[in-house]
Parts: sequence; structure tokens; C-alpha cells
Amino acid sequence: MVRAFAAMIFLCVSAMAAQAQQSWVQVEAQPNLRQAELRARAYASAFSNVVGYQLSTGWYAVALGPYASADDARQALLSLRRERVIPRDSYLSDGAGYGPQFWPVGAAIGVQPSAPEAPGAAPATETVTDTETETETETAAPASDPVTQPAPAPALAPAPAALDETPREARASEQDLTREDRRALQTAMQWFGFYTSTIDGAFGRGTRAAMGRWQQANAFDATGVLTTRQRALLLEQYESALAALGLGPVVERKAGIEITMPTGLVEFAGYDYPFVRYREKDGSGVQVLLISQAGDEATLGGLYEIMQTLEIVPVDGERRKRTDSFTLRGVSDRVESYTFARLGGGYVKGFTLVYPPARASDMARVIEIMQDSFTTREGALEATDSNEEGQSVDLLAGLELRQPKTARSGFYVDRSGQVVTVAEAVDSCERITIDDTYEAELVAAGDGLALIRPLEQLVPLGFARLAPNPGLLRSTIAVSGYSYEGALGAPTVTYGTLEDLRGLTGDDRLKRLEVRTLPGDVGGPVFDDSGAVSGILLPNMVQERALPDGTGFAIKSTEVARFLSENGVSAAASTAGPQLAAEELSLIARDMTVLISCW
Repeated sequence: MVRAFAAMIFLCVSAMAAQAQQSWVQVEAQPNLRQAELRARAYASAFSNVVGYQLSTGWYAVALGPYASADDARQALLSLRRERVIPRDSYLSDGAGYGPQFWPVGAAIGVQPSAPEAPGAAPATETVTDTETETETETAAPASDPVTQPAPAPALAPAPAALDETPREARASEQDLTREDRRALQTAMQWFGFYTSTIDGAFGRGTRAAMGRWQQANAFDATGVLTTRQRALLLEQYESALAALGLGPVVERKAGIEITMPTGLVEFAGYDYPFVRYREKDGSGVQVLLISQAGDEATLGGLYEIMQTLEIVPVDGERRKRTDSFTLRGVSDRVESYTFARLGGGYVKGFTLVYPPARASDMARVIEIMQDSFTTREGALEATDSNEEGQSVDLLAGLELRQPKTARSGFYVDRSGQVVTVAEAVDSCERITIDDTYEAELVAAGDGLALIRPLEQLVPLGFARLAPNPGLLRSTIAVSGYSYEGALGAPTVTYGTLEDLRGLTGDDRLKRLEVRTLPGDVGGPVFDDSGAVSGILLPNMVQERALPDGTGFAIKSTEVARFLSENGVSAAASTAGPQLAAEELSLIARDMTVLISCW
């Protein structure tokens, strides 16, 4: 029993995989099973590859195939049209809208591939039962069975005249279309990428060109005027595409939001203030966030900044912010997203759609539908509407925050905001930021040091004044750095002593310190007791050996000055000054020390 079940699953999966590469020539669609079986029986007398499937719209398709590729199907379509053995309005189908199979009679569902049923379609078990009943009625009369009855095959019934119009007749039939009918056709062509202009219901030059492109893509003569049948086919394709995405209305009362979104691809996951979260369904790769919170313009601005720290909002992509709304587009080779939020009535509300790049074309249309349908009501989520998982330091409301590859320290060296750090801090970075806010670029690197420049003009509160000498042995030093790699939001000052004016192997570019630091401090300034920068902290590894706790090294300030000078930066020199109190030194350190993030 288990083997038989496994074999059946294998056949179904294999058939579904094959469907992805196959195409059909759809010759007819009938409104009920009885008529569809009669038409399929008639075609079967002339063709050996007649198949029939229930459509997601509730109609029944009669088709030829499957063909191994779309090109093979297209050649068959053109040839059979020329021979006038199939209706002129027959067209290519990829089988996306095909549901349970009804022809050949008695065919197993797994033999010919079938797509998942669309919402609202008749259950497969009911369809099979009806098919069997109809089949018994038909096969009870041998005279109508082309296999057992050797009589001449019945002639194919001609297609109705309304389905095979000339361009003149098609233009005449357009006069019966309402403005909404015309808008619906433009919307359908826009969905498939044939129409890119305004949905206005006017059939001008752009709409006619789009019709021609659609006709050409569907192997019709590109007249630029859709026949009655072609208009029905276009709308059927559009409805099938929407059904595949499961687009439907969602009323979220707690958040005070109504919206149409792809419910066939996502499912409700919970509340994490200020988000209602919908996770992917059946491996779709699509997520939706509904944004809802009470607030004002400052709240909107804060949300704008926060959203850009999330992994689901890649750094590349358009950003647009107004006083009462913003949009964010995030694009990467792994994920894309679109976020919209607006302020109104004391609430900030919006949505985020996240999807894999392979779905970008479909999701562009989904975004438009979500945007157009987005409606707000009274009420919003409250801070208590959160799951426990959203309380993690690395999460925001249950969503993963974007984390840098490494986070080290650095310090300003001039009034323009240029920063010096250690080369390790910016090694192999695709992107560099200062204080997680300002994009920066690498200007120069060498001798263990790196100079970076912000991409926008900065005016730092303070910058380094380099000491002319390394300091006195056993004197007090202080290291300023982001010990906890930005978790505290400000630098930490750690005190120690100057132990030696050389490195362990006699390197006179370095000096040895006794100070307990953490990896995040690396690249930060080393101060003497007057507030002058006497060096820059290095990683505490020598020849891949871990050193005892409390051992540290720094590149001397004279080497830092030489490196800066070689790269066009005139560093300020300090003058002798009095010993500073710890509070004063902390203020100087805070104004010049920055967090360097490597992404």
C-alpha cells in the first residue's frame, strides 16, 4: 500500500514537473461538462492528442497536446489554422489555468498534469463523480462512440461567428463595451506587460499597439483590434493569473486596515507592533507586513529610518520621503521589497511586500493593486500587541535586523569628516558606513591603516589632534571605541598604561599597552592624559598567537600622521596641555570616535 501510494505521488510530481516545459493549443472552451465532452469526442475523431481540462473559471477547455515546447505548439497552431481544421481563434496555452482532466474519458488525474484548483473551483472529487456519470450515459449508446462505431466521423462544428470576427466587425462590437469594460481590458494588458500607459478606457494609439503586441504573443494576426473571443480570452488569462496569486480582500480590524493582497501566497503569522505579519505560504518566498501605529510626523520619520535597518529592505533601491508619506524600494540578488506608509488622522499606516527577484514582474502589478486598494479605518495596533520573539536585540518586532560583517572603531581626522581606522576594519567590504548612517568610501589603505571618506559632507563635532611623540612609559592612556560594536550607541573609554615604545619583536612603529579592550575597540584612538591622540589601537594578535589578557598594541601617532600626509590629509598637531579630568577626556573622545561598519 505504501509503495503504491509513493508510486502515485512520484507519477504526479513527475507529471507536474513535465507540465512546466509543455504547451497546448486550446481550440474551444465550453460552459458545461456535457458540451465539452461532446466537442472533445468530435475532435478526437480527427486528432489523436485531444485533451480536456476544467478551467479555473468553471468552464471546460478542449485542447490539443501537450507539445514538448511552446515553439512546437506555435508551429502546430499556425499549421492547423492555415488548413482551417481548427477555429481561427484557437490559441496557445501553458496550462496554468487547467484543473482536473475530463478527457480522454477515464484518464487518471496524474497521467496528464493538472494545476492546483483556483479558489471557487468545483472540488476535484465532485468533478470526477460528474464525469463518470456523464461518461456512463455516453458510452451506453454505442452509435456515438467513435471507437466502437465505424461510421464516418462527425464534422467539426463551425466556431460561432461572434468568435471569428473581421477587424471591421471587431470594431463594431467594441461599441457595445462600457467604459469599465475598456478599462478592464487595459488593466489585463498592463498586467502582462503589453500596456504601459494610463488606465483611462480610451482605445487610442497606445492601446491599439498593446492589443497588437498581445495578439502577436498569442499567435493571432496583429490587427490592433481585439475580436469578441480575443477580449474574452485576454480577460480569462488575467483572471487565471490573479487566481494563481490568490489576490483577495483582507480586513484587519485590530490594525484598522483594509487591503487586497496575495492571500494565496501568504498566511497570517501574528502581531508584532507596529506590524501585522504574514509569512510565506507553501514556499512562495512572499511576505507581507501591514504597518499600523498611532503617531505624528516624527513617528513617520522614525519608521522611515527603522525600516531601512531590516534585512527585508535591501540598501539598494529608490527612497522617497515626504512630510506625510514615504516609499522604500529594496533590491538585491536575494530579495526585493516595496514599503509604503502614510500619516493621516493621527495614525501611521502602510504595508511592506517582500518577494524573491524571480517574482518581480508579477509583484509589480500586485504592488499597484495593494496601493490602489489600501484603505484605513479608525484604530491602530498598540505596543502590547507583540510576540515575545520580537524582544530580541537582533530583531525588530520579530524581523531580523541587518547586521554588518564586522563593526570596528575609527576617528575623524579633519573638518570634512574623513576618518582613519585600521585596514582590518574595511577589508573586503562591499559597503562601508560611519555610525550606521553615513555611506563612506575607501580612499587609501597601507601599513595597517585605512582612510575613508563619507559620501556626503559631514561637519564633525571634533577631530583628532595628533601628539608629536608616543608618550612616557608607565603613563596613563585611554582607548575610545565601540567596545560592544554599536550595541550601546556611543563609544566607551577604557583606561590603561603605556608599557613599551616598541612592539614585541622590536617594531618601533608600534607601542605596547596594558589595557583590556574588545574587538569593537580596534581602530579607535589612543589618548594621552592631555587629550591628544598618541596612537590607533590594533588587533591583539601577533603572528596568529593569542596574547595574554590586557596586552594591546597601537600604531604610533607619528606613523598615523605620515600615512595621512601621504594621502593628502594635513592632520592637526596637538600642543602641550594640562592633564584632563576623566569627564573632559570622555567628551573629546565621544565627539571624534565613530563606528565603522563593514557590510
